[in-house]
Amino acid sequence: MCLRTAGRPVASSPGTSQCSVVPLASLVAEVRACRRCAPQLPLGPRPVFQLHPAARILIAAQAPSRKVHQSGIPFDDASGDRLRRWLGLSREAFYDAARVAIVPMGLCFPGSGRAGDLPPRPECATTWRVPLLRPLQRLRLTLAIGHHAQMFHLREAAPSVTERIKAWRRYWPTLVPLPHPSPRNNGWLSRNPWFEAELVPRLQRRIAEVMG
Repeated sequence: MCLRTAGRPVASSPGTSQCSVVPLASLVAEVRACRRCAPQLPLGPRPVFQLHPAARILIAAQAPSRKVHQSGIPFDDASGDRLRRWLGLSREAFYDAARVAIVPMGLCFPGSGRAGDLPPRPECATTWRVPLLRPLQRLRLTLAIGHHAQMFHLREAAPSVTERIKAWRRYWPTLVPLPHPSPRNNGWLSRNPWFEAELVPRLQRRIAEVMG
């Protein structure tokens, strides 16, 4: 397996034509030291993610919230509480990196706007997404949460997040598009009661199957 860091191929060993493997610890350290978006981040860089090559489930979200930035723990907020209920997972299982990887499209808190948190910084996915996902060779299920993650993982421009989620059977059982679990999305959940009545129970059974 040949990893790339910051978009650069790792130098080949003398006398070989294949790239050297970047130790995962080195990749993680390089990502955590990233300062590419520092001038645009109101609280400064603090990449937050959870990664282990044995993970079976990938949670592909948007970007950390202000509270998550402060704690350094993915989904350590009200959004995480709701997401864990949707998945039927305890905190212990959710934070078991050997089973659940959490890699948002933007690894740092992007700041807040009038309607909530700003979109993830585009430089982040361009630089780090492929290197971070490449070690995840045992994935059985990807959860694409929100517009930005769905555009990357579904690779199709459906009219809206709602339309993508309504078409969840198209991607089942290896990929599931989800709405953002933020309390700011309560209105969407009220307008779409079928989501928690129909999809969430199916998703919980699929999660239990994958988690073993």
